[in-house]
Amino acid sequence: MSATRVFVARLAGCSVFDPNGDRVGRVRDVLVVFRNAGSPRVVGLIVEIPGRRRVFVSIGRVTSIGAGQIITTGLINLRRFEQRGGEVRVIAELLGRQVVLRDGSGDATIEDVAIEESAPGEWEVGDLFLRRPRTGAAPFGKGATVLAGWDRVREKTDTGEAQSAEHLIATYSDLLPADLASTLLDLPEERRMEVAEELSDDRLADALEEMPETEQVEILTQLDDERAADVLDQMQPDDAADLIAQLPEERGEALLELMQPEEAEDVRFLLNYAPETAGGLMTTEPIIVSADATVAEGLALIRRHELAPALGAAVCVTLPPYEPPTGRFLGFVHFQRMLRYPPHERLGTLIDPSLEPVSPETSAAEVARILASYNLVSLPVVDEKHRLVGVVTIDDVLDYLLPDDWRSTPAEPEPVSTGTAAIPTRGRRTSHGTS
Repeated sequence: MSATRVFVARLAGCSVFDPNGDRVGRVRDVLVVFRNAGSPRVVGLIVEIPGRRRVFVSIGRVTSIGAGQIITTGLINLRRFEQRGGEVRVIAELLGRQVVLRDGSGDATIEDVAIEESAPGEWEVGDLFLRRPRTGAAPFGKGATVLAGWDRVREKTDTGEAQSAEHLIATYSDLLPADLASTLLDLPEERRMEVAEELSDDRLADALEEMPETEQVEILTQLDDERAADVLDQMQPDDAADLIAQLPEERGEALLELMQPEEAEDVRFLLNYAPETAGGLMTTEPIIVSADATVAEGLALIRRHELAPALGAAVCVTLPPYEPPTGRFLGFVHFQRMLRYPPHERLGTLIDPSLEPVSPETSAAEVARILASYNLVSLPVVDEKHRLVGVVTIDDVLDYLLPDDWRSTPAEPEPVSTGTAAIPTRGRRTSHGTS
């Protein structure tokens, strides 16, 4: 059964299907336009289809909204969505706005927006779910909530405060880092920075690692030094080094001074190598164990939730010390090989004798050739004394080999299966009212 009233925050992430039941994508936002009189009119949905491409789906093409899913007529315009003047994204731009109730009862913050079907195929903004400021001396808790129609509020424009991004961030909580990065880059610049300011350090670090260098620098340069250093601390050392290398030398050095000493030391070490070499691509945080460590201990280290999959494909066996640069590198033990032996087996007996490490000066092209030739996802890097200094992973090599703008220009999506016919239109839309 199709709903005639739904709150937008609940639509975020909902699957979109064609009449045959084939999944087209997921809802990322609702697009509205303001009117001189009456509530804003809903013009369509912003839908993410495979390839992280966001497209526009006219509200007139939506035949059903309900039970956590949306059904369309199947006519989908595959051209990348571009926001136009006068259009407002509800989740990205309305949630968190400060408003004043016209009855004089005070201020409130928009936490959610209901949209209602006013006629077949026509939707408009209905009630706003508002939260009042917290009152009383209690340091915790939230203010009271209230539902109010659009005509009962006006935007608060005299505070000079940035729009809160708290509720927008909540809708992004289930996004993978690459999807979060793509979503941030799709926001208007001012809103993007509001969200970046309120994201946790580790979440922002994850997103920055998935962005092109130009956008990384753009966001980092707008953060104050203390916050920027905290975010860099949370990034992988190789990604942090690549980012700092793009900054003016003075700012880069200032941030390194503010970073945690251990993290800064790793980054300084990586900055010594040219970006097109194994040393410039490697990470200094592989799994490193002694030869006496057991299979059970190795698998426990691989299970760490923060470990990147490529780094968990193998463990490095060295002599002490066990931080790069380590003692003499003894070899790699692959994850699959560990699974074939009992938990008490010593890892020193399971080393792959056929795998030769590379030097930090090895070219990125040669590293890529070795990974491809031997079906590897990571490769150890040793110095002239055969000490392990890092590991190059397949994702680092791909980042280097792919064009600089590969994140923002995904391959053309496959034609979307629809109930009638997909329309891979390449011409510009004449209006959002039709697709």
